[in-house]
Order: sequence, then structure tokens, then C-alpha cells
Amino acid sequence: MDKIVHRKLSVNGINMHVAEIGEGPAVLLLHGFPELWYSWRHQMLYLSSKGYRTIAPDLRGYGDTDAPPSASSYTGFHIVGDLVALLDALALEQVFLVAHDWGALIAWWFCLFRPDRIKALVNTSVQFHPRNPSVSFIQGYRSLLGDDFYMCRFQEPGEAEEAIASAETRHVMKSLFSFRGGKPIIVPKDVGLKALFQAPSTLPSWLTEEDLNYYATKFENTGFTGGLNYYRAFDLTWELVAPWTGSRIQVPVKFIIGDQDITYHVPGVKDYIHNGGFKKDVPFLEEVVVLEGVAHFLNQEKPKEVSEHIYDFIKKF
Repeated sequence: MDKIVHRKLSVNGINMHVAEIGEGPAVLLLHGFPELWYSWRHQMLYLSSKGYRTIAPDLRGYGDTDAPPSASSYTGFHIVGDLVALLDALALEQVFLVAHDWGALIAWWFCLFRPDRIKALVNTSVQFHPRNPSVSFIQGYRSLLGDDFYMCRFQEPGEAEEAIASAETRHVMKSLFSFRGGKPIIVPKDVGLKALFQAPSTLPSWLTEEDLNYYATKFENTGFTGGLNYYRAFDLTWELVAPWTGSRIQVPVKFIIGDQDITYHVPGVKDYIHNGGFKKDVPFLEEVVVLEGVAHFLNQEKPKEVSEHIYDFIKKF
């Protein structure tokens, strides 16, 4: 870990913190919510040992990267714009792209908007979301899972922040990292969002106290609004991505998900992944891997296995 180099770069009107290690073909790693570059620490060390240059930024709104105040500054276009500018700043024409959770959504959009910059994609946890021209992303979730689905509850500015502030940051992180199992996160209004952040008594086996302290320290400094703004800009992205309605992902793809990932149990997702819809929208989808007994934060829960899956795919190109 001590060999990982940190620096800040000016990209797309913000200052972005970037962690790097290794030399060789570049691999860009995109984290999700509520995460940081640090989520890829295991993969960075593994892939750099295999002859790759690994690059993991704190995305807009996270960690040591700037966090614009307005939710409208967190559309897929803003984030992809940051990443294109990052590649330009690093003088990289193309990269292998690896992503998780919200990073996975950004990665799909990156491949839609600028496939010329991506050699191949290893995406995890969140499948491609083809644009329905009649129903926005959040309205689709609202129709499927109701107003109490956590993404819908996150839409009101300040509500989730107030619930988070009621708990210690360490407890918030421990709670969010502990989700696993077979149903989506539903938080009835009469229960309140505070219930979402009630930590279990023990850490997940894959997370150390040192890890928890790293995350907690960063989020204590920044708060969670930057990450929550991705959810609040989701429907604005839906509006702006209209010209890409019906477009397919035209880069080679490997997809990895855990069978205990809550995203895998959203109604319709398994059918989409396994029964032809995914392959239709992502025609160069080469492999789908379902990890048994593994939940959402798979790159941290099973670091060696996920690192090997990434390497086995990108080494072909």
C-alpha cells in the first residue's frame, strides 16, 4: 500500500484525487457508493504485480476530489467528462475499464459515449440499464418497488443526510458494508431512514478496523451529499441520454456479480442477465460470472478471486 502514489489533477473544472501504482497497460478502476479509490486497493496491488498500471480516482463528490454543491452537477455526462479529462491529463488514449456499483453505471455510460477510449470492460454488481423512453430510471424503480425503495427515499435533499447524521460515521459505514441477501432495500417512511444506518455488532469478515477507519475518516470530512447526488441526478441523466436510446455497448465485456448481492435480487434482473436481454444490449458480452455466497462489495469480499477474474479477461487483449 505504501507504494501507491497519490496526486491531484485538474480535470473538467474540478480537482480530482487519483491513486496509482504499476507500469504497463492502463486499468482505470471506478468505485461506487459509499466508497473511495480505496475500495480497489487489493486489485491495484494484484494487477500492478502482473504488469499493469492501475489508476483509481476518488470520483466527483468523494474523498479528496472536489464536490460541487448542486445535484445537477452529478449526471453521467459530468462524471464521464471527468474521466475523459483524466485520461487526457494522463496522456492515455485507451484504458481497460473496471467498475463497481455506481462506478458500474458510469462505466456503461462511458462505453456508450466514448467507446473509442475503452479497450475492454470488466463490470461488477450493476447490469446495464437500457433507457426506457417512457419511464425515467427512478420512476421505473418507484413503479417496481414503491416509494419506499431506498433510491426513491434518497431523492429528497437533506433527508438521508439527516438520518446519517444521527449515527456515528463508523456505524454508517459498517451498516452499509454489511448488506447482503435476497431482497431490495425497502425503508418505509414510518420506520425512517435512520434504520438503514444502524450498524451490526461486528464487522464483515472482509473489512478490518483499519479499513473502516480509513472510510470513516474521509466521510467524516466530506459528508455523504456528494455520493447521494448521484442518485438525485439519475433522472436528469435519463433525460440527457435520450439520443442514446436503443444504443448498445460496443466494447468487449465481462460481468461479475455475487448471488447474495441485493442488486441481483431486484425483480427482473436475473431474467435480464441470463435470458438474452443483457446479451442483446451488450453484444460483445463474453462472460457472466455469478460468485456463490458473495454479496455486493465483491471486490473487497473476495479480492483474490475478483482480481484473477479481471486479469484473466484483460490479458487477452
